[in-house]
Amino acid sequence: MSDEHLDTAGMVAVVTGGANGIGKGIVKALLHRGATVVIADIEQIVLDATLSELDGAGDISGFRTDISDIDSVVALADHVFDTHGRCNLLFNNAGVTSGGGGKPWQQEPNDWKWCFGVNVFGTANCVSTFVPRMIESGEPGQVINTSSGDGGFAPVPMASVYAASKAAVSCFTEALHHNLVSENTSLRASVFYPSGGLMPTGLFTASRNRPVELQRVGPGTGRESMTFEQLKDLLEKSGRDVKVADLDELGEFVVDCVEERRYIIARDLDDTVELLHRRADAIGRFEVPPHHDMGI
Repeated sequence: MSDEHLDTAGMVAVVTGGANGIGKGIVKALLHRGATVVIADIEQIVLDATLSELDGAGDISGFRTDISDIDSVVALADHVFDTHGRCNLLFNNAGVTSGGGGKPWQQEPNDWKWCFGVNVFGTANCVSTFVPRMIESGEPGQVINTSSGDGGFAPVPMASVYAASKAAVSCFTEALHHNLVSENTSLRASVFYPSGGLMPTGLFTASRNRPVELQRVGPGTGRESMTFEQLKDLLEKSGRDVKVADLDELGEFVVDCVEERRYIIARDLDDTVELLHRRADAIGRFEVPPHHDMGI
């Protein structure tokens, strides 16, 4: 199996968390190129609004899905394969924070259960459910897992649980890719690091979807989740020049990279590469590696 260019026109794509934010940008880019898109999202009202907004833009449908629930993911896969007969592109994009971050010892078990339930187990549920069917179909395709520079490259210490979840996604995707290659499948994997500016997404207020049974039961971290505007304001007050990403343009960039079958999907990585070299050097000296400094 060669890693030649993928033509996304006519392919069937599933985008989790696709009703808003980065996922919505990816959905738009896929529709522009003639792909059939199934949006999987937990927020039915937002899903309906997005489907209405994009009506006429292409072959698009939605399916309410809780990716942390394996039965919900199986129902999604059954729907996709029963309706379309295949899935070529699986974007595991849905994600949450742990609810405001804070010191690691202040994070409660429910913070871990919720964050890892979506970011890690959600990705695992989608891979274990979709990928065997995708392999069996023999169709060319790609699995794109959304990670984060926070954890995927180096942690922001005040977001330890979130960073740990995204480090897990990066490691898992690498293992997935190697196995897809060694098993001579028609699939490949990519890891997507949203980059190129501060992301105006619903991630910052992800707690709106936090289940009642996974709410904090103690004092928590003493920090509350911030909206995108609140974080942007805080960074600007700290002296940072904040660049805001264009999510539609980012979606086009992501799909460009998928068509190139690029493993790392990211941009503006000069500073990150320098940080990774410093981390490697520190590890080689048996020292604590440097972390991401958000400047707040």
